[in-house]
Amino acid sequence: MHKHPNTPRMLRWRPAAAALAAAVAASAFLAVPSAQANEPSDPPATEMPAPTPGFPLPTEHSQKAYDPAADFTSKWTRADAKQIMAQSDSTVAPGENSMSPDVTMPEIPEDFPTMNDDVWVWDTWSLTDENANQISYKGWDVIFSLVADRKAGYGFDQRHWNARIGYFFRKTNADPAKDKWNYGGHVFADGASIGNTEWSGSTRLMQGNQVNVFYTATTFYDVAERNAGGGGVAPDAAIAKALGKIHADQNGVTFDGFKHTKLLEPDGKMYQTKAQNPGFAFRDPYTFADPAHPGKTFMVFEGNTGGKRGEYECKPEDLGYKAGDPNAESLNEVNSSGAYYQTANVGLAVADNKDLTKWSFLPPVLSANCVNDQTERPQIFIQNEGGKNKYYLFTISHQFTYAAGMRGPDGVYGFVGDGVRSDYQPMNNSGLALGSPTDLNLPSESPEAPTPSQNGRQFQAYSHYVQPGGLVQSFIDNVNGVRGGSLSPTVKINFRDGVSQVDRSFGQNGLGPFGYLPTNLKVGGEGLYK
Repeated sequence: MHKHPNTPRMLRWRPAAAALAAAVAASAFLAVPSAQANEPSDPPATEMPAPTPGFPLPTEHSQKAYDPAADFTSKWTRADAKQIMAQSDSTVAPGENSMSPDVTMPEIPEDFPTMNDDVWVWDTWSLTDENANQISYKGWDVIFSLVADRKAGYGFDQRHWNARIGYFFRKTNADPAKDKWNYGGHVFADGASIGNTEWSGSTRLMQGNQVNVFYTATTFYDVAERNAGGGGVAPDAAIAKALGKIHADQNGVTFDGFKHTKLLEPDGKMYQTKAQNPGFAFRDPYTFADPAHPGKTFMVFEGNTGGKRGEYECKPEDLGYKAGDPNAESLNEVNSSGAYYQTANVGLAVADNKDLTKWSFLPPVLSANCVNDQTERPQIFIQNEGGKNKYYLFTISHQFTYAAGMRGPDGVYGFVGDGVRSDYQPMNNSGLALGSPTDLNLPSESPEAPTPSQNGRQFQAYSHYVQPGGLVQSFIDNVNGVRGGSLSPTVKINFRDGVSQVDRSFGQNGLGPFGYLPTNLKVGGEGLYK
């Protein structure tokens, strides 16, 4: 059971969060012209970490931009990811946090409030435009979340094959510290979507009151068996969209009129198929416009490198070590460890028409071959740094999806370059931008069955979503044994020049309001209900 949110601890926390929310809303989140990128809210007060003796040097990355259609894929190498452990403290007591405070999410209290009594809530995103502005529609803020019925008889860890896209709304001028999100129900009617399960994506306001909901259409063939603890038939997955309409009046927000279109299925060459690997990843579409290529709409998504599972061979460029580095692994050593089973990438596609119903694959913008098997919910965030647009590719990953010989926490991973397709530089030299408190000296685990010796908040939050101004939203998974299904307190990372730092002056010791996804662009006026 969750503890009641109105404990003394919570009551002390809320006024500070409310004051902070008002200050942020008044100062940091200003609408920007569509051709420009977001200005950094605050630069970090730290520099790129220096090399650590006894560890290999990170791979050199130029950040150079290439044409989006070019045959160039940046690599998150083992030399890069080794910096996570290089920057971790090997001397902490077992179960403490071994990571730098600069990349560690503050601890979420065990007495977190339940966001909604009827549904579990996890992956969440805002109503946006093509430039990542978060939209207030006629005076209402609107967010979208994967939801599953808390009272249907299955458990929290069975939510994935019961997932639907739900939505929440509240007044733009609401107090985020005390005014709850109103649950509007499922976005799509029962049985209307492609597939029987809806996984993550993104939602864009189009002309007038039209919205495009891009989503992962997943089809499970053994839901009942899985809910009972069995099953195991691999699902199908496709990237789809639904064009519909948003309505707002004094009572809230509704949607209707959706027309669903299947957009993409993996090709087996650049992006792995179910036939090649039953555990393939093909999901999480995020669309955006690039000011460097006016008139084009791009999409990033999670994929795996094409080819039959287990047949990939790690290459020197996947390792990325400098010649003669005394701390480098050998290619034979890495391949012998089975690291070739981990083949995550971040895919790229381009729209072929203005209706966004036809798309073409482009080569992946990032591969993590022999490093990690999941690069979930990727985002492109364009930030103006010193008059030049820098492109941040954010993604999320789990500790248990790393390849043999690799270690990292559940959290946000970031990369920076000069264009959508770049020789991306991993943020902080490692890629790690924000992780839950973890003792990286202990073996990796999963949130379903953590061991008592590990940090109790190693799985406190996941599925992070980076917002304008560096605000980061996520959902609560497991806080010291208390399972979640509600949105986490929002935290703030300051990032610039490829360096990130948790802003612990934000909110209360770095924790802002729960479920804080503020809007920075008003559309349709306020109260102009038509």
